Amino acid sequence: MATSKAAKESSSNLTTSPGLRRYDELCDLIANVENPTPIVRLGRVVPAPGVFYLKLEWMNPFGSIKDRTAHYLLKGLEERGALDGKEIVEPTSGNTGIALAGIAARMKKKIKVTVPSGVPDEKKLLLRMLGAEVWETPDDLCPIDHPKDGAIALAHSMAESADGRERYVMPNQYANPDNVKAHFETTGPEIWRQTEGKVQRFIAGYGTCGTLTGVARFLKSKNKDIEIVAVEPQKNHRIPGLKNLQEAKTPEILDRSVIDKVIHVEDGPAYAMTKRLYREEGLIIGPSTGAIVHAAVELAADGKLTVGISPDSGFKYTSYFADILGEEGLPTT
Repeated sequence: MATSKAAKESSSNLTTSPGLRRYDELCDLIANVENPTPIVRLGRVVPAPGVFYLKLEWMNPFGSIKDRTAHYLLKGLEERGALDGKEIVEPTSGNTGIALAGIAARMKKKIKVTVPSGVPDEKKLLLRMLGAEVWETPDDLCPIDHPKDGAIALAHSMAESADGRERYVMPNQYANPDNVKAHFETTGPEIWRQTEGKVQRFIAGYGTCGTLTGVARFLKSKNKDIEIVAVEPQKNHRIPGLKNLQEAKTPEILDRSVIDKVIHVEDGPAYAMTKRLYREEGLIIGPSTGAIVHAAVELAADGKLTVGISPDSGFKYTSYFADILGEEGLPTT
């Protein structure tokens, strides 16, 4: 049956309506104060009197908290005219690159990403599916003082070479203040609003440090007594997305003045907590979430209302988890 002219006109008049979860543009799904990612209380793995909420950042459209960062980085570059006629190049442990590649695809922009060789295969495949050119880097590419920064060094060498300055633009998530701005304007206000201003502690991991710095600055602007806790993995760790700042260069955007406490988490406890979150809370999360929740359990005895970040889901780490299941003698198929 032919569609009537009136019906066609009616359907074309539909506009974005967050209340109906209807959007004209995919990037409008990226979280903001009016459309926040949810927080959920963990009542099983965090013992009383602990009150702990996990913010589920994998509900962003490209699957991680880095959607916010990538959106702000590219928006800022576009507003400054820095994207005109340029290809994008950026180092990443996966999540920022995936979000950048997804947005770049919609902008019809070419993108190269440099990644550490240990990044899960699932992330590399997603990057390639989104059209990114992926360059893997061994750790020994970088000088001995920062042995884990090979991907960063390669991206800089591309962007800063004689030819590269004309060809590439680098969002530079580790130094670009737009990374901090994304979380000061969205993640922090969301947490404040979702807890009705009652949040007493915030926990996130060391990575690019945009989340830590941006959220901390916002929350402390509301209440200087809110405790900010950074989670740092062990050296030579296997927790994607987190950084040990003794073996990696400290990001330029990190503001240590807003951090009250650093908790060091080893791989074993982080992965043990990751399994508990799957089996007791039913949460399909990535291993960095396990590290953050482990830190929350250590602090739970004081009963402070605490919010922690769950940066991404577990679907990007199935190869890692297969290894863990094998180690505990469980079937992997």
